[in-house]
Amino acid sequence: MSLHFSVLASGSTGNAILVSDGEHSLLVDAGLSGKQMEALFQQVNRNIPDLSGILVTHEHSDHIKGLGVLARKYKLPIFANEKTWNAMDGLIGNINTEQKFHFEIGQTKSFGQLEVESFGVSHDAAEPMFYVFHQGSKKLTLITDTGYVSDRMKGTIKNSDMYVFESNHDVEMLRMGRYPWSIKRRILSDVGHVSNEDAALAMADVIGDQTKRIYLAHLSQDNNMKEIARMSVAQVLQQKDINVEDNILLCDTDPKRPTDIVYV
Repeated sequence: MSLHFSVLASGSTGNAILVSDGEHSLLVDAGLSGKQMEALFQQVNRNIPDLSGILVTHEHSDHIKGLGVLARKYKLPIFANEKTWNAMDGLIGNINTEQKFHFEIGQTKSFGQLEVESFGVSHDAAEPMFYVFHQGSKKLTLITDTGYVSDRMKGTIKNSDMYVFESNHDVEMLRMGRYPWSIKRRILSDVGHVSNEDAALAMADVIGDQTKRIYLAHLSQDNNMKEIARMSVAQVLQQKDINVEDNILLCDTDPKRPTDIVYV
C-alpha cells in the first residue's frame, strides 16, 4: 500500500483530485458534473463506489458542481466544515444525515493508515480549507484557491514529497485581459488566487529535501498558459537556488484531462 493520486481536473471550470493509499481512496472536491466525474474516473481506471468519502474544500461551484449527484448515487460520505456545510445548503440538493460529516480546520482525520490534516486558506468563501495527506513518512499537500500563502500555511505544508500548488495567473496577462476591473481586483486580492510568481516564492519557502514534484494547478484559462506558468515558477525557484531541472519536477494539470496516477 503506498500513497498515490491523480489530479482529475483543475481549473476554473472544475476541480477534483483523487488520493489513495490502496486501502482507502478519497476524492477532494467534485467540481464537474456527475457524468464528467464518472468519465474522469474511468480514464484513470478507478471506481467511484470504492471511495471512502469526498472531502470538500469550499462551496464555490467549480469545487462542488457534481458533489450532490455523486454522493446520492453512490451513497458516499461527505466531509466539510460547519460553515461550508451551511454555505452549501441549497446548492447540492438533499443529502442524507448519515452521509454528512464535519471536518473542521486544524483537525486530522484517519482513514486506516491514511491521515488527512486540514488547514485554512485565504479565499472569498465561507471557511475555505485544503488538505495534507500523510502515510508513514510520505506527505502530499493540496493547496489552491488562496490569495496568499501565510507563514501558518507554510508551517503546515513544509517539506512535502509532492505538492498540488495553485499557480493561477500571470499578473500582466490578467491586468491586460478582458475581465472587468472588479473581477481583476478580486483575483489579485488577498482572498483571490495566487499568481505564478507569488506561488513560486511560497514554494521556495516550503520545498525541502523530500520534495520531488510540484503540480501547477488551477491555472486560469484566460490569464495563464501551462508554458508560462512553468517558466515563471522555474525562474523564481532558480533565483532562489532551487534546481528545478535536477531535483524538482514541475508538472502540468489540465481542466479536462486527468494526470497519470502518481506514486508519492
